Amino acid sequence: MKTLYVSDLDKTLLRSSQTTSEFTNSVINQLVSDGMIFSFASARSYVTMKNVAAGIDVKIPLIVYNGVFIVENGTGRILMSNSLPDTEKTVADLTENEIYPIVYSYIDGEEKFSYIPDRSSVPLREFLNTRKDDVRNNPINSVSDYCKGNPFYITCIDDEEKLRPFYEKYKSKYNCVFQRDSYSNEQWLEILPACASKANAVLKLKDMLDCDKIVVFGDGINDIEMFRVADECYAVENAVDELKDIATGIIGCNDDDSVAKWLLENYNK
Repeated sequence: MKTLYVSDLDKTLLRSSQTTSEFTNSVINQLVSDGMIFSFASARSYVTMKNVAAGIDVKIPLIVYNGVFIVENGTGRILMSNSLPDTEKTVADLTENEIYPIVYSYIDGEEKFSYIPDRSSVPLREFLNTRKDDVRNNPINSVSDYCKGNPFYITCIDDEEKLRPFYEKYKSKYNCVFQRDSYSNEQWLEILPACASKANAVLKLKDMLDCDKIVVFGDGINDIEMFRVADECYAVENAVDELKDIATGIIGCNDDDSVAKWLLENYNK
């Protein structure tokens, strides 16, 4: 029986410092060398995923942007993708209500994230400050520039009461993730294609690799669907209650290398 192991990154495999420890790196690299089929499923892009998990040598494709894409590790080549419909209408609706998002797109074949600097909310600007040197950085001047190329993901960071009506409005049309960021505690609304989810991407990866079983690890609301399609699912101690309620088991917290410890103890069994 071939088992696919998939872990979320932030606040699951990564410590609160947004890094993996030498212990986690060495354990997972050794198990992968021994034959473990292991991947990541994250809201992060391939660009930032490579940075924070650089110490782990994953051999198989990766799930990025909450399941919008499955990408080939090493090259970033897209193996599975989803597109976001009606982006112009959605962006117009948001901006008419003084919500100025980040829109992720492929423009002339290059991945970019677009935003209007002087209209962005304070917490959104604070997030952007952590991405100033990112090659995808694409400040724009007007709302019409948001929809250039092929948009696939929208991120809003603003007051909860301001964003909630749009979550309620769009959750039946898109896959919407409405939660507080695990680092800043700011309210995020992420708008994805309806068919894009970690769950669907994990099932696709299982088929691609001809695996028989799925074991997953996570901490957040965006991991719930992935937990529901897995054969076994483990929540870290710092996970949200909604995830713990449906988990096969609860392991230690992310700062204690708990995913790596679980794998070390259970993989060879």
